[in-house]
Amino acid sequence: MVQPLPCYILSDCHVGAAPASTADALVRFLRRLRGEPGSLVLNGDILDFWFEWRHSMPSFALPVLAALTELRAAGMPITWIAGNHDCWGGDILREMVGVTYQTAPLRVRLGGWNLEVEHGDGLRGIADRGYLRIRPILRHPLSRWAFRLVHPDFGTRLALGTSEASRVHSAADNGIGLRDVALSRIAAPGGPNAVVFGHSHVAGLERAPSGGIYANPGGWGDVPRYLKFTARCVELLEYGASGEDRRLDMLECRSDEALPDAQERLRRIGGNETMPEADRRA
Repeated sequence: MVQPLPCYILSDCHVGAAPASTADALVRFLRRLRGEPGSLVLNGDILDFWFEWRHSMPSFALPVLAALTELRAAGMPITWIAGNHDCWGGDILREMVGVTYQTAPLRVRLGGWNLEVEHGDGLRGIADRGYLRIRPILRHPLSRWAFRLVHPDFGTRLALGTSEASRVHSAADNGIGLRDVALSRIAAPGGPNAVVFGHSHVAGLERAPSGGIYANPGGWGDVPRYLKFTARCVELLEYGASGEDRRLDMLECRSDEALPDAQERLRRIGGNETMPEADRRA
């Protein structure tokens, strides 16, 4: 599968539970992409809850779905990868909004990138063993059938209330578990040269010892950040309502770059150091 460049990737907006400003920023960002070349990947938990009853759906999602519909109508391909909060997508997303909605990881060719994108829930083995026990139940067709019998108002309140435990602002392990999974995939024979996860809400870019790249845009619901893949590089950017997005980090699509100190990158991305003006994107 090949997708147009540049490719924009964001995750973990948690619209419906996050402040209204989170959804507003996302809608403005999507509208700004109209008429631009490239493609968009939504890497899970865009909505804090999603379910499609026969004649109803969560109303808080409508502004985001409308902006996505407009973006698709403008010609931009959109792939939505299910997260642990929005894994019950269906015909509304696929047929009415027009996105490619999938529960499987996305594997694509982007110029020189052999890219693998997955939300990241349930990948940390022992650390995720509790969630791994209930995940097959939550995603089973019988669970969806049973939940459809619940009144939409009650079902939405129930789902938003019970999902709070997994709506983390930052992973307890500071994202190290998913980072290690990504680096092992990159190091595997025939593996990708770039892996993108979400889920941990820990943003960063890191060069693997083998030369590939691990990237995570962090949680849009915490800070509106996204990844931008071009043929030359991948950038981690912070959305600015004025149209000036701040470049937080950048790595080139090559293996001979000096390995950066990971903690220094995390410190810089966290906002303790301002990037030089030359590194800001107008």
